[in-house]
Formats: sequence, structure tokens, C-alpha cells
Amino acid sequence: MNLTGKIDFQPKLFSTLRHYSAERFKDDLVAGVVVGIVALPLAIAFGIASGVSPTIGLITAIIGGFLVSAFGGNSVQIGGPTGAFIVIVYSIIQNFGITGLAVATVMAGLILVLLGMFHLGTVIKFIPYPIVVGFTSGIALTIFSTQINDFLGLGLTNVPGDFISKWGIYFSNLGNVDFYTVLVGIVSLVIITATPLISKKLPGSLIAIILVTAATFMLERFLPGFNVETIGDRFGALSTDIPAPQGFEFTMNSVNLLLPSAFTIAILCAIESLLSATVADGVTGSRTNSNTELIGQGIANIVVPFFGGIPVTGAIARTMTNITNGGRTPVAGIVHTLVLLLIFLFMMPLINMVPMSCLAAVLIVVAYNMSGWRTVVGIMHSPKSDVSVLVVTFLLTVIFDLTIAIEIGLLLAIILFLRRVMENTQIRVYSEQLDAAEGSDTTLHEVLDVAKGVEVYEIDGPFFFGVATKFDEIMRSSMSEKPVVRIIRMRRVPFIDATGVHNLELLVRSSQKLGIHVVLSGVSEQVHNVLSKAGIEDLVGADHVCDHITRAVIMANRIAESSARHNTL
Repeated sequence: MNLTGKIDFQPKLFSTLRHYSAERFKDDLVAGVVVGIVALPLAIAFGIASGVSPTIGLITAIIGGFLVSAFGGNSVQIGGPTGAFIVIVYSIIQNFGITGLAVATVMAGLILVLLGMFHLGTVIKFIPYPIVVGFTSGIALTIFSTQINDFLGLGLTNVPGDFISKWGIYFSNLGNVDFYTVLVGIVSLVIITATPLISKKLPGSLIAIILVTAATFMLERFLPGFNVETIGDRFGALSTDIPAPQGFEFTMNSVNLLLPSAFTIAILCAIESLLSATVADGVTGSRTNSNTELIGQGIANIVVPFFGGIPVTGAIARTMTNITNGGRTPVAGIVHTLVLLLIFLFMMPLINMVPMSCLAAVLIVVAYNMSGWRTVVGIMHSPKSDVSVLVVTFLLTVIFDLTIAIEIGLLLAIILFLRRVMENTQIRVYSEQLDAAEGSDTTLHEVLDVAKGVEVYEIDGPFFFGVATKFDEIMRSSMSEKPVVRIIRMRRVPFIDATGVHNLELLVRSSQKLGIHVVLSGVSEQVHNVLSKAGIEDLVGADHVCDHITRAVIMANRIAESSARHNTL
């Protein structure tokens, strides 16, 4: 991680075009067309599930997908709306409206750009895996629960937003289940799940939409009483015009209210896009520029809201479809957006005929694939701390809110991590004798005699705020009588934070008031620089900072012996 230096913004598209060829374009063209076809039903379904129209879903995939491919740091990344954002987008729209969503998305884009500019692309990858699995599984269950109304044809218009109330309404209205709607949904599920058995390259969701839409169109004409709600029934005739850019008002009040949601969108986008890029790198052997990828994702999320769009991120399934069909450069991603644009301009009347229960089936399959239940089962055999993080994040996502889930999940993970570090950080106390090579791989051992009045404290691990307090407690409890010299051995201290420095300064000052010398031993260059800037080196004296324990013990013994002679005179 480097917070300084020049901005690391090197879009893959620019470097690709320098050595581009007609042969490469043929492969990218085929891959882009296939991905565009695969992305079509998903863009529509994610748009509707998020609480906006299918038109907005397509607009997001077209504009956002183009910008991600044009400015991203991965050669094969496909951007667009994804299932991970359904829950948070739906919640923001319910509470703050479309304008609130636009403000939150733009702020999220700015956060992503800043993350990339400050070279924090690699840090995002270190978010604990149980948190990612927890909120992803929670999102999957929430998506599933939002599709029950359309899948069963309950006809509910005011479904509660929270999970428990939603299912309460479902159970109380099971008598309103529409047989034909359920039949269409089940047939759609069968087609989606059976298509990969025939060919893994065929997009099951698109095949289901085409076949089921054609079948329902025919049945409505020839079977009396057959009536299934379609996209056109719910949203009316869909527009085929690209909306003109429109502005919206930023106020400090709206920024304050929407900042937590913007943070959630940014973190989700960063996690999902970098996870997708990592998977793609493993398959293609390429290397993603994480900082450029975050900046590219940020640009997409800043621009899309001005066209009414919803948040954009890298999509793993569509990215893998791109790879398996031969796509290797951002040109394939751009072709996929052009395919979606042509469909948007010339085929929207056909989209009006798609049954809502068919789209519900598409999203139910998406939810199942997102759930990662096998991964959840595997983590259940992990340490209890990991299990607790997963369970808490999952329950908070489902019962309360994704923003709360991520914030508390991260806080819980940090607390548990700090506890582990504190438990693994050892503080040992020596007197009389000390093996200078103890804990190292060397077979040569140098036993040092420690004079009476000299105490040696060795810190094995980072010296941060939790350990600083622990060290202070151990030092006080181990002190039987006032020593003459305290040696603090720091050979295994990789870093020290402000609290550690503060506690060390208090220790030095209180020791000096009692006439006790403090000697530092084995201080690494990084820790030495921190102590020097904080004035600790000047406080203890430069000669009291030794590079090896042998020199520290010799100095301490000399001071103790001198003090003993002085006391006997």
C-alpha cells in the first residue's frame, strides 16, 4: 500500500489498442455478442428487482459496461448491474427515492476513485472472507424472498421491505396463488437448470425467456382464462430512447444521510469487481491493475446516475462467459454494450411480452448461485470467530440492512483479529540469565548473564494499542523490587502505533523519575524511525538504543554494577 506517488491509472484498453489485430477482433467480436445476449435478461431482471424499470437496467448495462471496459484495469472484465446491489438499491429507493439513489451512487463512485488514487486497490482484497460469504448469502436469501410474489402470482402491490414482515404477508396470502403463473415459473426454472446439461455455452436464462415468452403468447391467444402478468402489464410500453443527462441536487443534509449507503455501495463494488478480476486473472494468466480498476469502476458509477442508472460493478458470471468464448481484451466488453444498445433500440416491444414469473425464476437461480451454501457449510468447520462473523453478517443482512451488516461485520472482524493478535503476541520477562538466540533457527546459543537489578522484557509481535496495555500490566505485576535497568527487547516488533509510542514514553518518563534506566534492544529500522520522530530516542539517549541484545545486556550490567558499588560506598 502506498498513499503517495503518482496516480496509478493505466486503462487496459489503451495499452491493448497499441498492438491490436484483425484476428484478435474476430475473437472479441464473437465473445462480445455472446456476452451481450447473456447480459440481456440479467440486466432486465436486476433492474426490476432493484425497484426500477427494465429500461434502467439496460441503460446501466450499456453505459456502465462501456465505461468499465474503457477505463478499467482488467482486460476481460464485464461491468453492469449485479445481484449484489439489489438489496441496497431497493432500500435506498424506498427511503430516499430515485434522486437519493443517484446521490449515493455518485458519492460511491467518488469513494472508488479516491481508493484507486490512494493506491488502496490491494487493501480491499484483505476484507475477511467470512464477511464476504455472510453478506453474499444474506443477499441471496433476500433476493429469493423478493421474487416469491411474482413467482407465485400473489398479486401483492405493497409488500413490506423487511424480511420477516414480507414472509408474514406471503404466508397469509397463499390462498391467492395463481396456478398458471406458478406453472410458467416452474417451467422457466426447469429450462434454466436443464440448459447447461445440453450445452454450457447456451445462456439458460435467455433460452427460458425466449421459449416461455413465445409459449405464453400463444397460450393467451388459444387457451381461455390463461393470463400471466408480463413486463408490459406492469411497466407499460418501454421507452426506446436513451435518456438525456439530467442533474440532481446535492445538499449537506442528503450527503450526511446517504454517506453510509454510498460507503456500502463502494465497498460492494470494490469487493465484487476485484474478486471478479482475480478469478479472471487465474484463468487468463493476466494481471489486473487493482487501482486502475477501482478508478474505472468509480468513473462508471459517477456517470451512470446522470442517465438514471443504478450502481455498476464487475460481474463474475458475465466475465467468465467472456473468457470462455474467446474474449481477451476490453474490446469484447465494448462490443457487448453495443449489442445491448441495438437490442434496446430495436427489440424493446418484444421485451414487454416477457412474463414476470419467468424473470422471477431467473433471479431465483441467480440467488441460488450467489448463496454459496457449500462454502457456508465449509466455513462452519472453521474457528468459532470466523463462524460468528459469518452468522452475524448473514443475519444482519437478512433481518436489518446490508449497510449495517457490512459495518458491524467489519467491526466484529477487526475486534476478533485484534484479539487474536493480542493472544499471539507474547511478552516474556527474563532475569539472571538470557539465551540471546532463543526463538531463532540458529543452533549456536549465547547465554548471557544478567546482573542483579536488570530486568529484560521481550515483546514478540506488533506493539499496538491492545498490546501496549498488556505490556504495561505484565511489567507492573512482574516487578518484585525496583530494578536499576529495564531492557525492552524489540527484535520481533514489526511495527508500533501511536498508543504503543505513548505508553513507551510514559514508561520511560516514569522509570527515569524513579532513577531506572531504560535500554531498547533490537529495534528494527521501521520502528526506530517512528521512535526517533516521536522523540523517544532523545528521551532514553541514543547510546541506550542498541542493535543487539548482547550490547544491551553488557551496558545494563555495567550500569547495575556501577549502581551497586555506589550504594555500598
